[in-house]
Amino acid sequence: MRLVLLGPPASGKGTQGRFLAKELGLDYLSTGALLRESIENGTELGIAAKPILARGGYLPDELMQPLIVAWLEENNSSEGWILDGFPRSLAQAEFLEEWMASHNSALDAAISLEVPFEELLKRIVERVECPDCRWTGQERELSAQNRCPECGGMASSRADDDEANFRNRFAEFEQLTLPAIDYYSKRGKLIRVLSSAPKESVSRTLLNSVFRSTETA
Repeated sequence: MRLVLLGPPASGKGTQGRFLAKELGLDYLSTGALLRESIENGTELGIAAKPILARGGYLPDELMQPLIVAWLEENNSSEGWILDGFPRSLAQAEFLEEWMASHNSALDAAISLEVPFEELLKRIVERVECPDCRWTGQERELSAQNRCPECGGMASSRADDDEANFRNRFAEFEQLTLPAIDYYSKRGKLIRVLSSAPKESVSRTLLNSVFRSTETA
């Protein structure tokens, strides 16, 4: 099974992507987590990505596509995968489809997580991430002394989580990613899931929706 996760910032892509990967036995790639790790480690990619992410922008295709291709080639023989953070534009969706066709595979479904704007803004203010295991969640989910509930690492707010940055990222989502969502909708591969409910409820709905979609495909 091969899936992509689409949605605005703070819509729950990381949480739901990791949940689906575990439940379905799939490889999982969070491009955002990978890029933040590259920045922390001072890699060539991280140095190029840092100023773009700092202003709430999306990385250009010439940086993203080689990253995705390298990961896909390494994981293409697995039981399947979930991409979180790619594609983020119509051009990237078309690129992914062409790459998969050239490797005799096809996407099973694109999942669009949908949350009202004001709820997204509230989530951004309270969002934290663990630098050790890349768990993301809300401050209220942390254990004592701001410890990650998954691995016990010290979680904190992300450097790019401020309101101005969020508004820039949301504007880019509307401009670039909505056409990609429409692209998958027209091909009958889109699963829309309201992601403003508690995450456990969203997870159940999402898993059931994926099973229904792939059974009828």
